[in-house]
Formats: sequence, structure tokens, C-alpha cells
Amino acid sequence: MSDTAELPATLYTIPPGIAFVDALAAELLARAAGEPLALAGYTVLLPTRRSLRALQEALLRRSEGRPLLLPRLLPLGDLDADELALAAPEAAGGGAALELPPALPALRRQLLLARTILAVGDTETRPQPDQAARLAAELARLLDQVQIEGIDFDRLKDLAPEDYAEHWQQTLRFLAILTDHWPAILASEGAIDGAERRSRLLQAQAALWQRSPPPGPVIAAGSTGSIPATAALLGVVARLPQGAVVLPGLAREVDDEGWAAIGRDPGHPQFGLHQLLDRLGVARSSVRDWPCHDLPATPPSRARILAEALRPAETTEGWRAGRTGGDGLERARLALRQVRRIDCPGPAEEAGVIALLMRERLELPGQRAALVTPDRGLARRVAVELQRWGIAIDDSAGQPLGDTPPGTFLRLAAQLPAEQMAPVPLLALLKHPLAAGGRPPAALRRLARRLDRKLRGPRPAPGMPGLAAALAEDEVVSAWLAELAAMAEPLAGQMDGEMAPLSELLAGHIAFAEAMAASPEASGASRLWAGEAGEAAADFVAELAAAAADFGEVPGARYPALFAALMAGRVVRPRYGGHPRLAIWGPLEARLQQVDLMILGGLNEGTWPGDPAVDPWLSRPMRAAFGLPAPERRIGQAAHDFAQAFAAPEVVLTRAQRVEGTPTVPSRWLLRLDGYLAAIGHPPLREAAPYLAWHAALDRPDRVAPEPPPQPRPPVAARPRQL
Repeated sequence: MSDTAELPATLYTIPPGIAFVDALAAELLARAAGEPLALAGYTVLLPTRRSLRALQEALLRRSEGRPLLLPRLLPLGDLDADELALAAPEAAGGGAALELPPALPALRRQLLLARTILAVGDTETRPQPDQAARLAAELARLLDQVQIEGIDFDRLKDLAPEDYAEHWQQTLRFLAILTDHWPAILASEGAIDGAERRSRLLQAQAALWQRSPPPGPVIAAGSTGSIPATAALLGVVARLPQGAVVLPGLAREVDDEGWAAIGRDPGHPQFGLHQLLDRLGVARSSVRDWPCHDLPATPPSRARILAEALRPAETTEGWRAGRTGGDGLERARLALRQVRRIDCPGPAEEAGVIALLMRERLELPGQRAALVTPDRGLARRVAVELQRWGIAIDDSAGQPLGDTPPGTFLRLAAQLPAEQMAPVPLLALLKHPLAAGGRPPAALRRLARRLDRKLRGPRPAPGMPGLAAALAEDEVVSAWLAELAAMAEPLAGQMDGEMAPLSELLAGHIAFAEAMAASPEASGASRLWAGEAGEAAADFVAELAAAAADFGEVPGARYPALFAALMAGRVVRPRYGGHPRLAIWGPLEARLQQVDLMILGGLNEGTWPGDPAVDPWLSRPMRAAFGLPAPERRIGQAAHDFAQAFAAPEVVLTRAQRVEGTPTVPSRWLLRLDGYLAAIGHPPLREAAPYLAWHAALDRPDRVAPEPPPQPRPPVAARPRQL
């Protein structure tokens, strides 16, 4: 990168020690100078729709309830053609963006890819439909990566298959689906892939603003430009007469040698920003500080300590320079005074400690706290622990649809006929909260408990005849099972055959599920599809019904696995925020926000950061030759999120020492921080406050009444003589 190639001074950065959206909101209001209509002329681009909501909340906080018109807010990650037209309706050629084909729905694309996989495979190696659906999901992920990076699929032919093992040559032949079949399928659908459409929209927005700059100010903030089309748009915004690009947490304290090494380390927090500045041709020294007004800030020494700890491996000899003692050690103590670390025995203790920390924060008026973690299991545990005090909190990253009550009920309803009414799936379905079977739910629970007692012992023969024979003595249960058999008969008949159309299996499945959910007071549809999770399940089923119309036939016995594979990846997110002062965020959502207490949970290797994704299609050398980024780039993005959250006013780092009985390895960032602190003579970060003891005391009874130990001594006559 040349230090002389500079854009106009329109690139800014907000240090990690200052809340990003609050600093952005403060400057926007300062530029409006108290005029409530002035902000309406601004256009602000942020990475996601959730970050737009965070900016709206920050503007409301800073305006202290004064009426104002918000700026035009556009999400870079989900730009829409209608929003593009609104951004510059007077620009010539603005309508061209509206002529783009629609994006192919994700579920439709997965089924089309799965159908193609089943068609091109030979009879010996052809996968089952559920396996094809999972392969299609991985193939779609590769398709998105290639389109995001703007790579031509024809380059696959130049990967020299003879240089690789036989199984990689077979993989390359299999990837011919994307080059030989997929373009024709898209043309027949009259659609394009979602990633390609997003890139085209970003390119159209950049071209439109180049031809006709908008009349008002344009600010693109919070993006690291990891997508090439986004980086190109940021370059256009930076060159607009009234444009500005605001980068999150650009490192100022790294020397030139270290900055050059960062460009060779994809796992470094600053790697993405290094790449972006290179693409824009901008020297790091030309990036200015964004005005932050009177916002509270964490001491810059906190960011410097983490930057030193996370140095690229080839420059860690610089730690020796930090062994200065005296003032340097004292600065480290002051910087880390509000940073604590708690190592917990297991996930249950970690969730309990985090819940205690958040509950404790509510004792301080006006204070806010947030848990930041990519571990959704930990997030759910914390939400449950907080219910101990009547605190309702939502995980903003959402919950897998398959784990919600409607999703679980649908999976059980498909599994029961496929397993020929086996006792375990039968009782699991009957004990589900949504199950009613045309009766009052409480009455069904009593019947389920009665059935549970009757079925203990040898497993009955498969199917309803086997159950009827085992329960012949109980007329009440037998009569009720006959009703259940009538409800399940259509779906069971379809599954008994070798092959059945997917659309018919889905229709029979939903009919059975709604019949099982019906009660005397409400229909099955009104109970099954109610609430946020129910609506998400209804949307999924409707999308699947539309996509499955021409999929063809599948083995009936494989339908439950296919349904579960297609449901995987669907997430239900809460529509509205939960607690006004407590939150659970994913790392991406927390990147641009700060609260008084940030709890960074799940800091184990393999969780945060997660293991690099294993590419089932291309090896590392093949990815590099093809032009795809290294898998470690995701670790660098996760490291950037960690560094942003680490700079909050008060930070608690938590991890579980064992998960499911297996010892864990601390996150690489914790190990780096421990190594650096040891190098400068600073004691390791550990928490002395008794949160673990408090959590253990929560469920410990105040007093245990002494009872004599049992002494079973039956009379000799009553004792057994043989086993």
C-alpha cells in the first residue's frame, strides 16, 4: 500500500473504547444543530438491520425525547431494490436496479440443488434425500462464497485435478453441478441467487452515486468491507462531495512493522480493516478521529494492552519491550482495573454466575448489562436462570426453529408414523405441550401417563396392532388409541409405501399435526401456528409446500429426516426487545454497541472463536488457487468483535473449564492475554468475588433436618430365599 495515495479526508474511525452508535448519533445531532428536520436529509448506511435499530435507539437517547425526523437508514447487508430507488429517485438509470430478477428463496434453492444432486449421482453412490438436502446446503454455502468474492466458476477447471488425490478429482467433477446445471436451473426459475443479487444491488448503488451524487450527506459506518462489493461502495461514499466512511476501532497504536505483519495474518482483529484500506488505496495515517463529544470513554491503554497481546505471532518478541515495570506496569493495572475473569467448573455454573452478574447490575440505577456470546446454549441457560427473579430476557440472536415448541411438535409428528408407533416417539408426542388430540390437554396428559405405565416392560410388536394387543385389557386406552390410529392412518399409509411425492407427504404430515394439536376449545391450526415461533413454523411450511411441488418422490421412511434437514438453519428471532436494561447479544450485534457491563461468555477454543469451517468441497490449496479467502478470516472477524467488546467500561470474561465432562481449552485470546501479562510482570486476571459460592448457595437449603439412616431389617420369614 502506498502511503501517498489518499482520498479526501472523509475516512474516520471511532476508537473501541467509545460506544459506536452513540458517537455516531451524537455527531449527527450536533450537525443537525437542533433543527428537527435537518436529519431527514442524511443517508446513513450500517451493516445490518439490527444495527439500524441500535442507531435509532441511540438517537432517541441523545435527543432526550425531542421530536425529530430520522435520517434515511439503509442496511448494507440487506439492501433492497426499493430502498435503492428511494435513495436517489431522481438519478438517471435508477430504474435499472429495479429490473433485477428476484432472489431465489433459500428453501427452493436447497431443494433444487438436492434434486440435481439426486439426478446426477449414479445408483451405487446416490445419497438419500435427507443426505442430498444437507449436501445441497453446503453447496449453496459454497455458491454464496464464490458469488460474494466475485469469482468465475470457470476457474474450477484450472485447479489441475491431476495434482490432487482421487477423491478431490471426484469432488471437482461433482462441482460441475454449479457450472453445467445451475445456470440453466436459475434461468428456468427466472431468478438469481440472493448473494449475487445483493452484490448487483451494491454495485448498482455505487454506479448510481458515481453518476449522480445525492444532494444530502451520506455516511457509511460500522462496516469492515469484508464483501468486495461493499468495499467498492465504501470507496464511492468516501469520494462523494458530502460522503464519509466511519470505521470501527481502527488500530492507532500499532507500529508500521506490526501493521505490515497484520496484513499477512488473517486471524488478526485488524486484518479486515487492513484489507479495506488497501482496497481503497488509503494510508492508515490519513484516517481521522470521528468527533465523540462528551461521551464516556474507556482509557486508551485498555485497547493498547489488547493490541499488544494479540500481536501477529511473528512480532511477539515486542512483548519484551513491555517488561519495563514501574510506570508501564502501573498503567496496565489501571487499564485492567475494570476487567475481571471468572473460570467456572461447567456451563451450568457459568450461566448461573452470568445471571447473578446481570441481576446485580439492576441494583445500580440506570446501569445496563449485556451478555455477548456466540454460544446459543449458554444464552438460553442464562435466560432461564434469570427467570428465577422474574426477569424475562430474549436472546436477540434467536432460537433454532427445530428447538421451539412448534418445531419440535412437527418433528415428533413426522417421526411417529415412520417408527411404526413405537412407545418412545409415541409418548414424546403425547407429552408435548401442544398435543391435545381433540381432547382437553389435561385429559390427554392423564391418558399419556396411564399409557406410560402400561407400556413399561417388553416392547410391543410394531404398529397399531402391536399396541392394541399389548393394551387389550385397558378398554379406555384401547379406544383412545383407535382414535389416534385413525388420525395417523393417512400419513402412515403414505410412509408405508416405498416412494411418495414430497408434497403429498408434507400435506399428510401437516394434517396429522393439526389434528393432534386440536382441542375442544381451539382448532389445531390456531394452537400450532400461534405466537412468534408458530408463525415462523407456518412460514417455513408454506415455503416448503411451494418449493416441494415439483421435487418428485422420496422414500416415505426418509421423510422425517428430510423434513428435519430442511428445517435446520431456520431461526426464530424475537420481534421486540425484552428487558430495557439487560440484553443477550451475538458478537456481530454487539460490535457497534456498548453498555455499562459487558459479559463476554463462552470464551473457550472451539466456541469463541469457533473452529475454522471444514470445506467439504475444496482443500486449502484448492481454495487458495480458486481465489477464496482463507478459513481463518472468520477468526479475524471474531477477534475484531472480541476486541470491540473488550473495550467496554466494565468487562467480565467467563468460560467453563469442563463441558459434558471433557476439559476445555481457554480461548486463544485469553491465552494471549495471560502470556502478555506474564511477560510484563502483571498478575493473571482472576475474579476473587464469591459469585460461584453465591450461585451454589442459591439452591442450597437453609437447614437440613437430621433423619436417621434407613435400616431395612425385615423379619426372617419375609426375606427372599432365591433371586
